[in-house]
Amino acid sequence: MDPTGTVPARTSGERTRFAGLAISAGSFLGLLGAAAVVAALVGTELTAVPRVAELTPGPVVRYGIPIARTVVDLAAVVVVGLALVPKLLGFNRPADTEPVLAPYRRVAVWAAGIWAVAAVLSIVLLAAEFTPGEVVGLAEVWSYLTAVAPGKGLALSAVCALGSLWLARLSLRHGERVPAEMRIGLGLFGLLPLPLTGHGSNWYYHDLSMVAMELHVTASTLWAGGLAALVFTLARHRELLAIALPKFSRLATWCVFVVAVSGIANGLVELWLSPITTLPESLWTTRYGVLLIAKFVCIALVGLIAMWVRSRVLPAVAARRGSSFTLWCGFELIVLAIAFGLAVVLTKAAVTPY
Repeated sequence: MDPTGTVPARTSGERTRFAGLAISAGSFLGLLGAAAVVAALVGTELTAVPRVAELTPGPVVRYGIPIARTVVDLAAVVVVGLALVPKLLGFNRPADTEPVLAPYRRVAVWAAGIWAVAAVLSIVLLAAEFTPGEVVGLAEVWSYLTAVAPGKGLALSAVCALGSLWLARLSLRHGERVPAEMRIGLGLFGLLPLPLTGHGSNWYYHDLSMVAMELHVTASTLWAGGLAALVFTLARHRELLAIALPKFSRLATWCVFVVAVSGIANGLVELWLSPITTLPESLWTTRYGVLLIAKFVCIALVGLIAMWVRSRVLPAVAARRGSSFTLWCGFELIVLAIAFGLAVVLTKAAVTPY
């Protein structure tokens, strides 16, 4: 690789290496999922409060909740990202784009199905956490859904997942005649209720927090989903990547800005309004603050990588030259996966000192 971010053109027998770590798309997807889940589990342990035996759920519930919630977010991101690719490529060259997009429509079907299952599983696990020591049945799950806000948010997310599954199955038959805008919109709508039941729900500045968090979720999903979809679908198709990446780069630039500003604002407001802590000490003296710093670091790191991609890699891709696209964007996706895992924990973390 030279200083401009380019590498010699790949020969027909050369394989793509995602982030320099994985050769196959499947193994790299597994790596991203593992990074997000590990981050969620580590964050769960870091923010764990002292447990009371009678009120503490077992390890299956305690660790199953962040895992299931992480899967919900990642699967929805895949659904939105795969729907975004056709918009970036345009619809005026079906002979070129259809052979590339068609195989990934089945991936969207699987992702939507996994999203729905993970959302339902999350509801059951949260109901078990809500009623520790009791056997969870339909009555307990219904009681949780009707009494607690996170249950309603997850139920709406599950409904949107089923709607996305239906649209994805339609696209298997009808291709891009199923509007990409509808698939993107439904996928984003299914994620919006989830964070509002956590750290974005401070009622002192509820309206401001709600708007900021909705922007945060929308921007991060479009950013991560679009980037992942481009890496997995177009990395081996240089001509199509040269069409899609410049458009996505403009979108991603705005997404990076919105994610950073909205995330920092919401986190700092939550700490500022806490009656038991004060800024800036609460950033390092509370469980929530430490987790927030870790997420800030992730956002800063992916922002730097995105700047490098835009300034060095994008010109090479636009010129149809060999580039380090999968290397740097692979690194960016790994950090984004970690950030998504931490975000899941932040939705449940309390501002409590160590």
